Amino acid sequence: MTTRAASAPSDELLLAAFRDASRRVLRAFSSSFFLVTRFLPPEKRASVEIIYAAVRYPDEIVDTFPLSPREKIDALANWESHYVRALAIEGSRERLRIGTPWILAGFAEVVRRAGIPEQHYLDFLAAMRRDAEPARFATLDDLIDRYVYGSAIVVGYFLAHVYGTAPGASMQDAYRCAADLGIALQLTNFARDISEDSGRGRVYVPQDVPVFNGAAYLARAAEQRYVRASRDLPVFAEDCRPAMRACIEVYRSLNGQILREPQAARQSVPAREKFGALPPSKYWRVPLAYLGAL
Repeated sequence: MTTRAASAPSDELLLAAFRDASRRVLRAFSSSFFLVTRFLPPEKRASVEIIYAAVRYPDEIVDTFPLSPREKIDALANWESHYVRALAIEGSRERLRIGTPWILAGFAEVVRRAGIPEQHYLDFLAAMRRDAEPARFATLDDLIDRYVYGSAIVVGYFLAHVYGTAPGASMQDAYRCAADLGIALQLTNFARDISEDSGRGRVYVPQDVPVFNGAAYLARAAEQRYVRASRDLPVFAEDCRPAMRACIEVYRSLNGQILREPQAARQSVPAREKFGALPPSKYWRVPLAYLGAL
């Protein structure tokens, strides 16, 4: 990535290099999201890929880096300082010149072009710091307000600015739908990963819910929000709805598995079900995606 970036003759070609590298990150870490994002328009898909890389790296700091909690918090603070500095610089090549990590150099450009409020990413990083020093949450509302807002809702806000709104809909309409979907996706992940998170010292089941009933409780709360997000999807630009609808169907299928077998080991959606959630008229995109053409 560094060699290619250094040789890029323009900021636009440099952004294309960021996009290609981000796409590889997305494909390596989330097969489901990678697949559904293939049905976005190319320009919007490229921005989503860069956003994914920007949220994935801090998540990896807290999940996989062999660091103490204090070292993780320091690493996140350093990452945040790079982000803030990158926002003050015009042009991706200039951002790289001052030492900005390539992910943030690309993400800062997406933030600028899409009009994403700068504070949203700071709120995301604050949630990642909470993961470095896990806390308990008294109720579902407490979990959403103190953690899910930063870890998932604001990510939905990033995407809302990239996707755009339908005629007659406002960005606040899009934010409401994005919040419901972000909460639903996060609660489904919490329900699926209870054992894995416990091994990291994290408990996302609210304290007013019996732990043995945690997966079912979280999945039921997610289901309510999938229903609302599906209903409100028309507030988004039409060219993004097929990908968003596929995302809802894939993760809602996983959520349904958890509701049926809440005590089962970590679950996943079979490939045939993922494929079935995709727009039939666009099946031709699937092999191209895995061949690297999309």
